[in-house]
Amino acid sequence: MKALENEGMDMEIDLSNLGTVNTMFAALFSKLGVPIKTTVSPNVLEEAMSGTVTVRPLPVGSSATGKVDKQSAHFFGVTISEEQAQSGIVVRVTSATQSKFKLLFFEQEINGGYGLALQEDSQKTGKVTSAGMYFLHFQVYRMDSTVNALAMAKDPEAAFFKRLEGLQPCEVSALKHGTHIFAVYGDNFFKPASYTIEAMCAKSYEDTTQRLKEIESKILEKRNDLRQFETEYRKALARFQEVTNRYTQEKEAVDDMLRERDDIHSSFTTERTIVNSVGAGSSSSRYPTESPENGNIDGKDKSGKKKWFNLNLNRSDKKA
Repeated sequence: MKALENEGMDMEIDLSNLGTVNTMFAALFSKLGVPIKTTVSPNVLEEAMSGTVTVRPLPVGSSATGKVDKQSAHFFGVTISEEQAQSGIVVRVTSATQSKFKLLFFEQEINGGYGLALQEDSQKTGKVTSAGMYFLHFQVYRMDSTVNALAMAKDPEAAFFKRLEGLQPCEVSALKHGTHIFAVYGDNFFKPASYTIEAMCAKSYEDTTQRLKEIESKILEKRNDLRQFETEYRKALARFQEVTNRYTQEKEAVDDMLRERDDIHSSFTTERTIVNSVGAGSSSSRYPTESPENGNIDGKDKSGKKKWFNLNLNRSDKKA
């Protein structure tokens, strides 16, 4: 996991050469949310380059379903007319079982083989996984979800601001008339990938095509806006944290002063402390501030007993 963070998400893994144990670790990391880029198996690319692959026809306006083994590919030939080429072509693949796959586009080589030109990794969209290529004579973008993925996981706020940074322009925006080779590559770690592939002419989707063109432009503009807004947001957040810290400090200061004020108020009392020193030590106790009567230091009244004694003497004198 540490190595993945250090390398970023630029590293790509060839699952066909990992072995069972390493594949299990890769699958585990993927389950934990670590985005892992995988490469197309060299065996598949070599077979395509040599032209020894089996290509099944996929007419425009039709679909085909299948199940492709992991690190293997099913090849399809899409033949388009001049009119269809001018209108635009869309090729999409979906998987109702949420299988992982790649949609590949190959160009014809001089030797008769096919060289890999484009690839789209499947993305989870709702209840399915899907990937598509749009040759509509205007710039379309693909979303690379692995861009800054680990950084976004560490900083939830960055997840928002970096969300559109994964937009990457597609290198090919139009196709010429003729036959073009596409393939569905199984990218699951262990089991085959189920899929449905479709080829469509954009002429039947003129409104949808226009909406796609508009939303691509808006998203690109929004990405630029977010870059500027992030700077403003970070400054405002820093200021907010500053005033929040100031608020905490001021609150503590006010609490301390009011507490000290209460202590000072409580010092105004009718009791005082008398300290008696005994030898080297001393002790203190609190007494009521009452004045002693008749000079007695303890304030006790002994005059009653004295008066009773005098009263008896007087009576004795009278009897005598």
